[in-house]
Amino acid sequence: MVEIYNMAGHLVRRLNQISVAIFADRMAAAGVELTPVQFAALSAIDARPGIAQAALAGAIAYDQTTLGGVIDRLEQKGFVARQVSPKDRRARVLTVTDAGQDLLARVRPVVRDLQGDILSGLDEAETAQLLALLKKTTDAGNDKSRAPLAPRDKR
Repeated sequence: MVEIYNMAGHLVRRLNQISVAIFADRMAAAGVELTPVQFAALSAIDARPGIAQAALAGAIAYDQTTLGGVIDRLEQKGFVARQVSPKDRRARVLTVTDAGQDLLARVRPVVRDLQGDILSGLDEAETAQLLALLKKTTDAGNDKSRAPLAPRDKR
């Protein structure tokens, strides 16, 4: 057997490929053009209206430079509004538009439903165990990431 087939890095990469493929297929079936990162950004902005673009990167553990392009596309599609921060004129704050709210309402059930397909082959207890272990190891390795998840600010 090829050694990589039992290595965490290979298995995590493969699971990510599977996850992205399932997400893309479900969005296409729903007639929606949306990537997993765009969904994460929209969800985080919805949860924290007025979040600064720089803080959003930490909120979803995504590279700040690359996230700028994600926000550009969401803004072009009319799902996100970007404004100058009233607290810091150099910063931009984000809100979800009405069209973005409608999109989230439409795709959230789809995204929730596809989670089971990502972990197909696992029963309920195994799914809970795997998710707990993934959370534990990603939390433990967060400081090693090039785009770490930032702790939620207390507003």
